[in-house]
Amino acid sequence: MSKIKICGLTRKEDILAVNEIKPDYIGFVFAKSKRQISLEQAQELKKQLSFDIPSVGVFVNEKTEKISHIVQTGVIDIIQLHGQETNAEIKMLKKMFHLPIIKAISVKSKYDIQQAEKMEADYILFDNGAGGTGETFDWNLLKNIKKPYFIAGGLQIENIQEALKKCPYGVDVSSGVETEGKKDKQKMKQIVEMVRNKY
Repeated sequence: MSKIKICGLTRKEDILAVNEIKPDYIGFVFAKSKRQISLEQAQELKKQLSFDIPSVGVFVNEKTEKISHIVQTGVIDIIQLHGQETNAEIKMLKKMFHLPIIKAISVKSKYDIQQAEKMEADYILFDNGAGGTGETFDWNLLKNIKKPYFIAGGLQIENIQEALKKCPYGVDVSSGVETEGKKDKQKMKQIVEMVRNKY
């Protein structure tokens, strides 16, 4: 059964909702974005987050010092890199922190997917563009992938079952479970149930 990550949580209400709904992962965005939060905000949210839901920190071309500072506070359990980070940087971060690393890849062609297989990350996250676009990419490119991967970009209640047919390790949703730019508890609940009831 595929896992589900709900990314871009920003409010106490979001945390209370996921504590009840129980997605497999949640995401805090530290990169510049309309869903960006500060370390202080993340710490407050983490305090209220159920201990059995791992938190993922999303970074884009961030300085190692800042990632290190955030990791050391214990506010994240997994690092997600959404920029042009190299294999050498990924290896260095793995050695430094001993945390799982998700590397996001912008999919434009099959070549991007082939290159992703060579990454040192524990998981690959295939997305459209730089992420946060709310648009899908061509899922037909996802074939014969050995490394565990997430599908992201434009996932919502209407297309989640189609994405699950690609048998990803996980699906990553954000704007697809929002109403007027805020996380919507009913949409989150419905999409988690759809993922869990897939098989």
